[in-house]
Amino acid sequence: MSIWILLLVATGLALVFGGVYLSVAVSRFGLIKRIDKKWQRSLVSSGTVAVCFAAVIVLMGFVNAVIVFLHALAFFALFSLVFRIIRKVSGRDFKICWQGWLAIVSMIVYLAIAYWLCCNVWQTKYTLYTDKNISPTRIAMFADSHIGAVFDGEGFAGWIEEIKKQSPDIVLIPGDYVDDWSNREEMIRASAALGTIDAKYGVWFSFGNHDKGVYGRGRDFSAADLRAELEKNNVHVLEDEISYVGDLCIVGRADALINDRMDISELLRGVDESKYIIVLDHEPMDYEKESQTSADLVLSGHTHGGQLFPVNYVGEWLGINDGTYGYERRNDTDFIVTSGIADWAMKFKTGTKSEYVIIDVE
Repeated sequence: MSIWILLLVATGLALVFGGVYLSVAVSRFGLIKRIDKKWQRSLVSSGTVAVCFAAVIVLMGFVNAVIVFLHALAFFALFSLVFRIIRKVSGRDFKICWQGWLAIVSMIVYLAIAYWLCCNVWQTKYTLYTDKNISPTRIAMFADSHIGAVFDGEGFAGWIEEIKKQSPDIVLIPGDYVDDWSNREEMIRASAALGTIDAKYGVWFSFGNHDKGVYGRGRDFSAADLRAELEKNNVHVLEDEISYVGDLCIVGRADALINDRMDISELLRGVDESKYIIVLDHEPMDYEKESQTSADLVLSGHTHGGQLFPVNYVGEWLGINDGTYGYERRNDTDFIVTSGIADWAMKFKTGTKSEYVIIDVE
């Protein structure tokens, strides 16, 4: 928790000091630069920054406005440094504020691509091998749909149709299916879409940190309502529970924020090790213990693939997560972290993209 407080403080300071920096940078544009009085230039440039920030809040919300602001700050600082070097080397000054225009254009292109990477979905495929005597199995996995954040229930249903085309034997959802601000109507529509999946071994779900609405944003349905709607549509919900289907053992862990969740060694005590054991654990932060058990495969989400460059690996550097994205093997256990089929408040992904995952186990 202290890490997140530090990040919030750092963001607040960046907004304050960055606002001053951007106001000075904007004051170098031709039209504003022609204003005679310094205080008037400062007022106009500060007002321009504030109006742009407010406009993004209206269009995309506060969190996305902060993301746009921080990228504007980064691009203005980058091109300011570049042109400072150019002026020093060439001894030449420029009448046009090229660094400002290049910063704006670069930021718009960069964030447009980031928006596209977030709001579209790609397929990522893995092939895993096991010595266990099981039939070849195709797993479809997705996490972090955060219904209503990037796409509504109908949009989610469209991506379920794409997943169904891959003919999976089983569909696994390791958490954050909904968000704290998802509404009941969209949740019901999305759950009905899950009910149309005709997979041999069914659809399985474990809770993530947002699914229970613990962050207090006035959601109009409870975790119990969510469970009931999923089960109504033949989705198997597991929370610190084990179930067997075919050659598989499906293990659904309670989210890591649950103080009394079972230790993985306790949860897997007495498990049938002849089965291919798949653990759904929303937050990838228990690799060491999980790799010491009989688990064959651990599937996680939560990190959104690191979300934004260059913070992709901050979670690992700070010891928050054991993995941020992709495949890793420890001992005899395979780990896969997905970047998520959608997102929560942020509408941008850089250094990653939205995805669903197909895993062929042979």
